[in-house]
Amino acid sequence: MDQESFSDIGKIAAIDRLFEGSGFLPGEDLSFRPSEKSSVLSFQKTFIEGTDFDLVYFPFKHLGYKCALAVLGELAAARAEAKMLSVVFGVSSKLDFDEVRKLWNGVVTAASEFKVEKVGLDLIPSQNGLSVSVSAVGEIPFEMAARTPAPASKDLLCVSGSLGAAYLGMQVLEKGKISFDKESVQPTLEKYKMLVGAYLKPEIDPSVPSRMLHEEIFPSGGVLVTKGLSDAIKRLSLRTGLGAKVYADKIPFEGNSFALGKELDIDPISAAMNGGDDLKLLFTLPILSYEKFHKEFPTFSVIGHLALPEAGTVLVTPEGAELPLKAQGWPDEE
Repeated sequence: MDQESFSDIGKIAAIDRLFEGSGFLPGEDLSFRPSEKSSVLSFQKTFIEGTDFDLVYFPFKHLGYKCALAVLGELAAARAEAKMLSVVFGVSSKLDFDEVRKLWNGVVTAASEFKVEKVGLDLIPSQNGLSVSVSAVGEIPFEMAARTPAPASKDLLCVSGSLGAAYLGMQVLEKGKISFDKESVQPTLEKYKMLVGAYLKPEIDPSVPSRMLHEEIFPSGGVLVTKGLSDAIKRLSLRTGLGAKVYADKIPFEGNSFALGKELDIDPISAAMNGGDDLKLLFTLPILSYEKFHKEFPTFSVIGHLALPEAGTVLVTPEGAELPLKAQGWPDEE
């Protein structure tokens, strides 16, 4: 049976069909009236085939979910509640309607998990492969903003899960793709399924902002780790005007990271610092709040702390050496 094409369905009818059973309404006005006790926050990202993802091994539903999570996670890192999600698919002629339906189902799954109220979708033609543009709008209660303490030296760096796993998982998939292209042998991924899963379907707890407010836990800052830990730390440093120290032996890793790193000749610490796509929450937390924070969020790990500006942003080795952090897009000098 031939797959349905968009030329057979038409754009408007295709969007209507995609919304069927989603719990959201097509063509809905993407506006909302924020509470008088909150402010509005928004994030937007675009993902391009061949640059940000490879459809050879990336399932469409996982891709849609991950793209949505990338902006919803930014809201969570800012302790904002997600309200609206707007999505634009740039669809090439090689994709059929069923594939785009799977992509959309991933977006809807993420939106439902984060209790988004409204979701919008547009479809546009693309001559250069698939692209996904996603923007999310949320609101942050004035109480959260008002009670957020000023960042200070010695505030703890707390991350929500393993780092470097997504980059290592992507390398497994790339290696399998090359092997399949050369030898037509289906790669075995079972051994490293946790690492592959970290890349294909990352997870963020959508309840973090509301739980923090309810438990009266107020971090001094937060970012989403998307381009490696070095990049995230440098963004925190830029925002706070402070330095930061990350301790190499405190970074959390998936169990097979070092075995795979040895197999691929990749240092897992380098993967954590300079890899990408981990999508983990990173908060700075006053020391006096840590005991309560750890009780409510036990899966977070303390990996370092903010420091005086003159300390710079450094990775501290187990031997005590301090190595300046380097990240793409940032100048080498501190």
